[in-house]
This record gives sequence, structure tokens and C-alpha cells, in this order.
Amino acid sequence: MAKPSQISPLLPSFLLFFSTYHFILHHSSIAAYSIGVNYGTVANNLPTPSQVATFLESQTTIDRVKIFDANPDILRAFAKTGISVTITVGNSDITSLSKLPAAQSWVANHILPFHPQTIINRIAVGNEILATSDKTLIAHLLPAMKALNSALKLANVTNIQVSTPHSLGILSSSEPPSAGSFRRGYDRVVFAPILEYHRQTKSPFLVNPYPFFGISAQTLDYALFKPNGGVFDQATGMNYTNMFDAQLDAVYSAMKKVGYDDVDIVVAETGWPSAGDPNQPGVSIENAVSYNGNLIKHVNSGKGTPLMPNTSFETYIFSLFNENLKPGISEQNYGLFKPDLTPVYEVGVLKNKQALGPTSTYTASAPISSSNPTKKWCVTKRNASDEALQSKVDYVCSTGVDCGPIKNGGSCFKPNTVRSHASYAMNAYYQAFGRHDSDCDFNHTGAVTFTDPSYETCTYPFGGVKVGKSEAGDGGSLKRGTLMVDIYVVVCYVVLTQLYMLR
Repeated sequence: MAKPSQISPLLPSFLLFFSTYHFILHHSSIAAYSIGVNYGTVANNLPTPSQVATFLESQTTIDRVKIFDANPDILRAFAKTGISVTITVGNSDITSLSKLPAAQSWVANHILPFHPQTIINRIAVGNEILATSDKTLIAHLLPAMKALNSALKLANVTNIQVSTPHSLGILSSSEPPSAGSFRRGYDRVVFAPILEYHRQTKSPFLVNPYPFFGISAQTLDYALFKPNGGVFDQATGMNYTNMFDAQLDAVYSAMKKVGYDDVDIVVAETGWPSAGDPNQPGVSIENAVSYNGNLIKHVNSGKGTPLMPNTSFETYIFSLFNENLKPGISEQNYGLFKPDLTPVYEVGVLKNKQALGPTSTYTASAPISSSNPTKKWCVTKRNASDEALQSKVDYVCSTGVDCGPIKNGGSCFKPNTVRSHASYAMNAYYQAFGRHDSDCDFNHTGAVTFTDPSYETCTYPFGGVKVGKSEAGDGGSLKRGTLMVDIYVVVCYVVLTQLYMLR
């Protein structure tokens, strides 16, 4: 090893360039933003959990789901997808789980068989317990949270948070936002201890704000993030241009009043129905698009709220699907997607919608392809890097599989990205060699989907694909991906050469 005085002055620069390039290369394919979604199952026509997991992973930017139980089929389906799952303890189990032995048994049965293959990031203990007014459940809520947290630690699981979601009914006052306060009698007895627990465990306070329930003819634009005059809070001098911010800041003000404004807030549920009863105000697809679409942009902008500036709130939209067994028309129509996995409307959670491409299931100029459990295609996984995918393209095109459509001028050349071309090539190989799921693995970079990834003029083959003599240069049109790998190799060579010269 060279002594410090012998190291070339150029080497730190090369290493810095290498590190910077390596970071850019591995992070260039990350989605501009992501969002969570509540995956409810109160329906008799939903796709299987494995179909749902594959669809979310391959076709959307959704990287977090929250379920309302601890369904083992769902937990198994999300294994190795990279999608985080929040699971829920049923309200009826809270009292028993306030004792450590029962909590340990629950963790052993519902966490340890699945985690970490399935990324369980949080346990939600019950749902809106304060709204039940059940004194027994309220009294046992915090003890159950503490017992489950202790059970996780005893099982050597340190990366799962324990919390509980609250409706905004926990507030006795919310207008203006600076006047936000917890219900009298609950503020010091219930919420201060819960917030102290969150502070000690570094876990978030979960809330379910629904501007939809607070609308009137005068406040509809305010609730939908549309242009409006805003609501001025004289106590702070802040002007609120949307109800979502006002509701979150009301919660923040209540937390501050009991001394816990340093605890993070997570939006566990929020949404807007796309259909309802004829006389129900504010219900329409247009309003659902406006609320959820603007919400996604807002929470991921990092702008935050007037009292919590520069904050990106972890947010879960309600809900993933329209659920036909829920009571009432509006309750059945909160979904972003229909049970056949086609969108009720699009708010920016589908991959590559703007650029089009093989992972898009919805475009303005092409019909939506339905999910079909009898047909399967192969597409890239969200967490696969460009250099890994480029190597798969090179391999597939060397086997004689027709890569003509992804060459310059081909029907699937655009968008000209490594990820787009890799999906087409991997699917062509998968179809050519018998559609065995193992043929779509590609060293954990591919995933089987039941949704046809074809788009515009690019048709993804299904069924027999001819395999002919391989051609030199197949996949060579992927100039950007190839150039990135070439630069990577050159940098590695330069650095290794420098190190060799210093021996």
C-alpha cells in the first residue's frame, strides 16, 4: 500500500468523479415522486394479491401500501417487490395485545414469517379508535402499542414502527389552523402520553384528513387545490390556499399545545370519491382527479404547509380499488383503479405516462389494456439499475430473439431508454422460451405482469416468438445505456491504473 505522501494528486479527483458518477448511474432511474395507497379488500371481484403486487411494482410509481389487516396472502405477494407494507391490528385485538405475551405471539405469527422478505415498515394498531368512543379500547390503545413495540425489539426487529391512525374528530377546534386543539379531557390524559411514546420511539403520529367531508359550495375550490382567495389566519398572519394544509396545521397546532410539535406527522388516509348519490355535493371524477392529482404534486413538492414548511409528508391515498361491498355509493368509489387494474382516472401514479413506454397502461392516445389472468408478459422491476438492464438487453439480443422493434426506427424504439428497451427485450425472450416465470427473473430484474404493456404502435408479443440467427449489434441502438456503461468502465480503468502505478 502506498504511503500518504506517495498518492498521486490526481487520484482523489478520479475517486470523487467515480463516486459521483456511480451515484448518478444508480439513481437516475428513480421516480420523480412516489405515493402510498390504502389497499382495501371489501369486495368480491378484486384481482389476487400476487396480481396486485406485480401490477404495482411493474406499472406504477406507488412504493408503499397500507392494508387493514395482516393478510398472509398479501404479505407473501409483496415479498421481494421493494414495496413497503403497513399492516393493521384489528380493533377487536387491541385489548388482548396490551399484554406482552400476546403481543409476542402476534409478532411471531404475523411479522416474523414474512419480514424482511416483505418490507413491513409499520404496524397500525387499530383504526380511528378515539372515534369509537369505546373507553376500553381507548384505555388499552397505548399499552398495546408499547407491548407490540417491545415484542418487536425482543424478536430483534428494529425497523418496524408502531403507531395508530386518528380521524380529525380528535380535534375540538380546527379553524383557524392556529386554534387547533385536542378534545378537552383527552389532550393531557390520552394524547400527551401517546405523543410521548412517539417521541421516544421516533415513530409518527398518523392522521386521516379528508377535506371532502368539510366542503360547501363556497369551499369546494379551496378543498380541491384550485385557485381561490384563501383563508387568512390572523393569529399567525398565514394565508391558506387549500384545506389539506389547514387541516394538517390544525393537528400540528394541537400537538404543539401539549408540547409535542417535534413528532412527525404521516397522512395515513385521504381521498375523494369519483361517484356518489345524485344529491351528494362535490362528487365527480373531475373533482377526484383535481384533489388526488394536486395532492400528489403538493405533498411531494417539499413545500410543506405554512406552519410546517419544507416538509414532504408520507401520504397514503384512499384507496387502491373501488370496493363493491362497502356501504353507500361514494364509499364504493374512492378507488384509483377498477378491479380489472384499469384506472378509474389517472393522477400521475402510472409509470412513463408522459414519455409512454412499456410500463404504461394508460395513454391519452391509446386504449387501456385490461388485465387478463390467462395471459402473462415480462417487464422490468422498478429497482433494477440501467447497467443491469443493459446487460440483459445485450444477452437477449445475442440469443437470436428479434430485437428489431427496439432499434432506431423500430415500433418500440421510443422512448429511447434502457428501461423501456429492456422490458421489450425481456418479454420477447420470455415469450420465445415458453413463458415460464423463471425465464422472467433475469437475476431479479424482471417481473411477470398480467397487464398488457403494449402502447401506441408498440405491440408486446404474446405467445410464440421466432428465434433466429443472432445479429451483431442487436440492442446497439441503446446508445444512452451503452454510453453510460462505457463511461463507467473507463472510469474504473483509470482508477485501477492509478492505483497500479502507485504500488
